[in-house]
Amino acid sequence: MKRILIIEDELAIAELEKDYLELSGFQVEVETTGDVGVERALNEDFNLIILDLMLPNVDGFEICKRIREEKNIPVIMVSAKRDDIDKIRGLGIGADDYITKPFSPSELVARVKAHLSRYERLIGSGQKLNEVIEIRGLKIDKTARRVFINDEEKIFTTKEFDLLTFLAQNPNRVYTKEELFREIWDMESIGDIATVTVHIKKIREKVEYNTSKPQYIETIWGVGYRFKV
Repeated sequence: MKRILIIEDELAIAELEKDYLELSGFQVEVETTGDVGVERALNEDFNLIILDLMLPNVDGFEICKRIREEKNIPVIMVSAKRDDIDKIRGLGIGADDYITKPFSPSELVARVKAHLSRYERLIGSGQKLNEVIEIRGLKIDKTARRVFINDEEKIFTTKEFDLLTFLAQNPNRVYTKEELFREIWDMESIGDIATVTVHIKKIREKVEYNTSKPQYIETIWGVGYRFKV
């Protein structure tokens, strides 16, 4: 049974999320303070974290950052703050998704299932030999889920790795942001594709020599992105 940790200081919301997730077959734990929540997230085996942004003692941004330093499990950030800057910041430090309150519990369950399903498919392959993509100094080890630039390893979040790998495996084809969102996040964009833009920016910062003149991921203005070979 998949274990999910909810870190949420509004107990009524946490209990509602917990009820819906348990009805869907998940084992759910709840913590209402940031300090205890981050300790459990780092020291126990959870398959996914649902993380509120505004928490007592340690906020959601700091918790997400600390989780990403040690683990690549899916993190869904939840907040009543609708500002794009908070969404961009949350995605930029490694959150896989950002949901704005109020939201329907069924939407949360759908997103949880989508993130878990994709994560399991990507790490659960039984391949014995490492599959490696190498392009002009960029090396993507698909099996070990590691990325190197001129033999220097760069640390990628789960979705950053997925997005880079997908583009590298489908070179010279232009993908819209909506197409990339559906492919990598396994869901419709629901009118919000800032996630893709943020992840492309973070990937470029890690692999490009000059982010203003990218040699790997090219922006096709008014359309989307293309991986150049």
